[in-house]
Amino acid sequence: MSSTYIYGIASAEHPTLPDGMGGIGKPARTVHIVKEGPLAAIVSEAPDDLRPKRRDLLAHQSVLAEAGGGGPVLPMRFGSLAPDDKAVAEVLAERVDHYQERLRTLDGKVEYNVKAQHDEEAVLHRVMAENPEVRSMTDANRQAGGGTYEDRLRLGEIVVGAVQAREAEDAVELQQLLEPFADAVSTGPESTGWLANISFLVDRKATEQFLAAVEDVKRGHSHIQLTVNGPLPPYSFVEPGPSAPAGSSE
Repeated sequence: MSSTYIYGIASAEHPTLPDGMGGIGKPARTVHIVKEGPLAAIVSEAPDDLRPKRRDLLAHQSVLAEAGGGGPVLPMRFGSLAPDDKAVAEVLAERVDHYQERLRTLDGKVEYNVKAQHDEEAVLHRVMAENPEVRSMTDANRQAGGGTYEDRLRLGEIVVGAVQAREAEDAVELQQLLEPFADAVSTGPESTGWLANISFLVDRKATEQFLAAVEDVKRGHSHIQLTVNGPLPPYSFVEPGPSAPAGSSE
């Protein structure tokens, strides 16, 4: 027996989908609605070989976009499964207050994910400029024809420590500069290669201001490379936990 695949959760009044709309899978599984009280889940049968293929990822997004045309939808992440439709209805009943609060909060909002990494050459120049110990050790090694192995090792350790400290400072500063333009902030899991992975919940009417703030950060921080993805469905804000920006009234 197939599992039920969940695309999103909405108010029971609004999800209107085209008849026979296809979702994930090949052939595409027909999308339907599971209603329970004031809530509705947008679902389909789940294929047995569910994998994050490009076709299925696009189908997931397409269903959410279609369902979102009539009102707010809480987007589920790709791969959200339940044993069957009955289990979906039970979850809607158990978490009705939470999902209704989230629907109110996320109405008219989108997510922007911002990832940051250092330009290696630029950050080394910055570390040299800001750290007298690094400068003096570099000069001493240069005058000594490169310095001993121990000298080079010690210098390397200090430089690595200084770069890591700069990463931590830049991650905090990046969030502080952008969060005034967002309604909520969610920090993503740490991953190799990124000094920051932050999602911002932004009102659709304020997206231009948010993106302008991102450009200001880029201009003022030439040693940081930013990757911005959005507008996205607010995946990072469906569950409780994201923080309101400092100074907000939430």
